[in-house]
Amino acid sequence: MQKLLVIEDEEAMRRLLRLNLSDSYEIIDTGDPEQGLALAMQNKPSAILLDLRMPRFSGFELCRTFTALTSTQLTPVFIVSGEAGSTTKSLCKELGATAYFEKPIDFDALRSRLAEVLSAKRPERRGEVRVHLRAALKLCGTDSNGKAFEERTHTENVSLNAFLCGCTVALKPGSVVKVFLLSSGERVVGSARVIRSEPTETPYPRYAFRFVEKSGQWVLQ
Repeated sequence: MQKLLVIEDEEAMRRLLRLNLSDSYEIIDTGDPEQGLALAMQNKPSAILLDLRMPRFSGFELCRTFTALTSTQLTPVFIVSGEAGSTTKSLCKELGATAYFEKPIDFDALRSRLAEVLSAKRPERRGEVRVHLRAALKLCGTDSNGKAFEERTHTENVSLNAFLCGCTVALKPGSVVKVFLLSSGERVVGSARVIRSEPTETPYPRYAFRFVEKSGQWVLQ
């Protein structure tokens, strides 16, 4: 059974959502927005139902977080709110929300939209959580012309065993570079292979690397 995560500070509304949807979905719910973020990471729900107005943490902020984090950005977010108005709906759409339902909820429409979205083929979640993090690196290796190079750069995002960064040097897919971390002095991390480039037409293309060997400490452990 697919899981739905409900983040709603009103207990009566959580109870109503559970009553109307628990025959088709496993419901996980919380009234605490911060706990909602943790539950999304731990349980990997098929979809998230999110209220907009909650204490300490607005639904807008949480929606932005869900659609930015690599571990949750493929999870559809359904806004369930008492707020009406085209401006609010447009903002939620810009933040990456899949659908918007005003309270009182039309449960037939909600069930239909959930079924439509969750039955569609979606990309697989990444096996590792990626974090947007700027870490200073030095890369050493051989470019696509066979010439040795040494370049300082920084990551755009990192995971336990991979990272994305820019590099002015042209690199072939599959080529291996030596990676040094420059955050406190210069420490060797290991060797990483180019698994993707995006795009190579720019003067500063970005490359995705995956470690093939680690001999030192990486930014994520």
